Amino acid sequence: VQLQAYGGGLVQAGGSLRLSCAASGRALSRYKIGWFRQAPGKDREFVARISWDGGSTYYGDFVKGRFTISRDDAKNTVYLQMNSLKPEDTAPYYCAAYDTGSYQWASSWRYWGQGTQVTVSS
Repeated sequence: VQLQAYGGGLVQAGGSLRLSCAASGRALSRYKIGWFRQAPGKDREFVARISWDGGSTYYGDFVKGRFTISRDDAKNTVYLQMNSLKPEDTAPYYCAAYDTGSYQWASSWRYWGQGTQVTVSS
């Protein structure tokens, strides 16, 4: 499966963005999909993941109710709605399809899209 993330941009603190992860090559419904981010000089950080049927979601501790992950398999797309954005949320965001292992480790995810840059100004 090929993944493409888009929807990033520049937003002021407190604002919102919706990221999209579009799949091609295979049906997205076959995969658990997650989002990661990687600020400069830091490790890739787990943001959120959603189960193959959308019935289960899980978020990184820093999210604290600000982000919502969802999926629309008819459109072969997973979304990350980000509200109450903070300057520390600034990073490229990546979507990925799960392989095996702990969800919070980037090495557990097999297929990666290119990043989409999110920049939050103070």
